[in-house]
Amino acid sequence: MPTPPCILTIAGSDSGGGAGIQADLKTMTVIGGFGMSVITALTAQNGLGVLGIHAPEPGFVGLQLKAVRDGFPIAAAKTGMLFSTEIIEAVEAGLRGREFPLVVDPVCVSQSGQRLLREDAVNALRWHILPGADLLTPNRPEAELLADMKIESEKDVDTAARKLLDMGSKAVLIKGGHFGSGKDGTFTDWLALPGEPLVALTQPGVKTSNNHGTGCTLSAAIATYMGLGLSTREAVEHAQRFLNHCLREGYAPGLGSGPPNHAAWIARRVGE
Repeated sequence: MPTPPCILTIAGSDSGGGAGIQADLKTMTVIGGFGMSVITALTAQNGLGVLGIHAPEPGFVGLQLKAVRDGFPIAAAKTGMLFSTEIIEAVEAGLRGREFPLVVDPVCVSQSGQRLLREDAVNALRWHILPGADLLTPNRPEAELLADMKIESEKDVDTAARKLLDMGSKAVLIKGGHFGSGKDGTFTDWLALPGEPLVALTQPGVKTSNNHGTGCTLSAAIATYMGLGLSTREAVEHAQRFLNHCLREGYAPGLGSGPPNHAAWIARRVGE
């Protein structure tokens, strides 16, 4: 067996295990990567919501990142919850000179409505992180916030994606979960690449309330597939199929919303 590629997540910790670095590391492992983490925040949360947030000193975030970069051949990385301007600046500084692809999941608000990115840090995300992204993966509210516009139609999706590309991201995937399903029950994510038409990537809808950590899981899967050598579009399509399968097998291990069942991917691979 080949040595698994080293995949890094720079994100917050979810004490409930369904999102954040916990979801990222599970995703990286079952797909075939060696997951590593830089923790940007500790959250006290479960399937019912976020009770509190504690952020480490930005210098310690930078030290974690230095330790990982010094000690491992990173094949790809992703960012999730970055929380504050100071932490964003530390992450940007720690990523300078990198030669591996970076997926940016611009986490702003939890599913329960708790802010995971301070309001005064939105511009810092635009200025310091987006220009270095090989792929930006906002959902509808995040795309509206970062592009500073409402998105009501596919034309608006294209306009917003182009605005985000102009901020420096090499590619943008606007996720379609907040738009609802089409008449055939499918959901669409839109991939935008510079100089190319907007690409609609559809997946069958999954009726489930166990969708905690879906954005984290998708971005971690994309980063892992990039680390395995796939192109941006190939990585996105593989990650879509991975998430769709895990959602179909999802369950609630405790109260409230459960996560996708990452372990279901192992059972699928064993059965092939």
